[in-house]
Amino acid sequence: MSKHICKPTILFETSWEVCNKVGGIYTVLSTKAKVLSKQFGSKLIFIGPDVWSSENPSPFFKEADDLLKGWNPSLPYGIKIRIGRWDIPGEPIAILVKFDSLYAHKDTFYAEMWEKFGVDSLHAYGDYDEGCAFALAAAMVMESCATYMAKGNDCVIAHFNEWTTGMGLLYLKAHAPYIATVFTTHATSIGRSICGNNKPLYDYLKGYNGDQMAAELNMQSKHSLEKAAAHNADCFTTVSKITADECEQLLEIRPLVTPNGFERAFVPARKDFPAARNNAREALLNTAEKLTGRTFPKNTFLFVTAGRNEFRNKGLDMFIDTVNTLRHNHRGADKRQAIAFILVPSWSDGPRPELQERLEAGVKPATALEHPNLTHVLHDPAGDAIFNKLEWLGMHNEEDDTVCTIYVPCYLNGNDGIFNKSYYELLPGFDAAVFDSYYEPWGYTPHEGIAFGVPTITTNLAGFGQWILSEFDNSFENCGVRVVTRTDSNYADAVNETAQCILELINAKAAVAKAMSNAAVATSKKSEWKQFIGYYDEAYSLAIENNRHK
Repeated sequence: MSKHICKPTILFETSWEVCNKVGGIYTVLSTKAKVLSKQFGSKLIFIGPDVWSSENPSPFFKEADDLLKGWNPSLPYGIKIRIGRWDIPGEPIAILVKFDSLYAHKDTFYAEMWEKFGVDSLHAYGDYDEGCAFALAAAMVMESCATYMAKGNDCVIAHFNEWTTGMGLLYLKAHAPYIATVFTTHATSIGRSICGNNKPLYDYLKGYNGDQMAAELNMQSKHSLEKAAAHNADCFTTVSKITADECEQLLEIRPLVTPNGFERAFVPARKDFPAARNNAREALLNTAEKLTGRTFPKNTFLFVTAGRNEFRNKGLDMFIDTVNTLRHNHRGADKRQAIAFILVPSWSDGPRPELQERLEAGVKPATALEHPNLTHVLHDPAGDAIFNKLEWLGMHNEEDDTVCTIYVPCYLNGNDGIFNKSYYELLPGFDAAVFDSYYEPWGYTPHEGIAFGVPTITTNLAGFGQWILSEFDNSFENCGVRVVTRTDSNYADAVNETAQCILELINAKAAVAKAMSNAAVATSKKSEWKQFIGYYDEAYSLAIENNRHK
């Protein structure tokens, strides 16, 4: 990291996931906020979409009347805002923007963006209009608020995340060029689309042309917007070297790498950890017993995968094949019992009533439920890739299965009807976490795993995995992490390597397992935001320098 040229004094940051928990960017921003709050205080303002109502209020936003009192915004196009605080560590100021009124003017803005920046909105569909309307409204709020807040010597930064906010960045460049801009791509829209269409990204990356692939995959509008934002930002960043390579090839510009950190405020104190672990294991084992009608020993090895429901990209296919491999190879009365949990939200209609009844009764059932691998009702079982693969492989948790599998297809927010615990409350109960990702620009799930002292498996295709390989020996004993080699052409080998890693953990003596857990925690402390925020300091300084020289 280079020396700072100029530190910003006012920082705006916007994302569709500010006060709106829908994906990994929420974790990036909400964990980063505490460190930024110490740095900027009341001069840090997050801006998110107001997609809430009085009947469905945001659980992450606390409205406040005493903030930004001298600012009397006269916002154009009927834009409405609410000012408050984001209910996360650091409690930064947040502005929620109601942007619906901009839909009526979208053609005017799309024409301007075409004329000035070559953004092709002609082929737009899906969430394009929604993202652009929000981004434009957020930029207008920034422009108005910066005019009120900034004094003569202030350096103002506006930080935009993902293609959904790209049009806001371009608006500021055209209408408020004195505001320095940073644009962060957490995953390129066209790279994600290539993977989502089951095309090999890595073996052929150097042969792909981003514009050509956008036309082939009907991604012209999102891709052209993201590319224009990347080229016109005062500083363009991404979260890992693997995604920087992707950006350089598909967006034709090399970004600065700003790795994601983590905030340990989400992790129980070490003195509270044994109780948290016991509570989590009790809930996990109790649910497993009520589902399967079996009794599991207290030392049952519990391992997990979790994250967004992207069957190939997140390695869910590989995880299931790994568990099935273990199911066939780790058998016998002398083998340690193991249960694999798949904590991945899907289209769920709520908890299974018959499972709820068993949990409430608290009596060990004599028989398994139908589908003894499923905790919640699936709205469309035939269309659920995870459930169908479990069924196809016959992973029904039979009496002689030493390795069982339980699919939890709901978001664990503490009110799911079965566990009634959040993901962070369940995570301490696991003995291992597995994230065999194919497409993972960073990888917060493995990052979270080690922060909770859970030995974790990831891949060299994840940004986090690459960071581990660059800093540590690749072993559980050294850093609490094992990075599995994954390519476009070694699926079976990667499955077997992952299975061997899990067997190593299953068979580890108690003292060794504890040392691995301690190593994981030590590694997580080297990747906290207070360690990584310097990368963003460099990005902000670079943005200010580039903005001054325009």
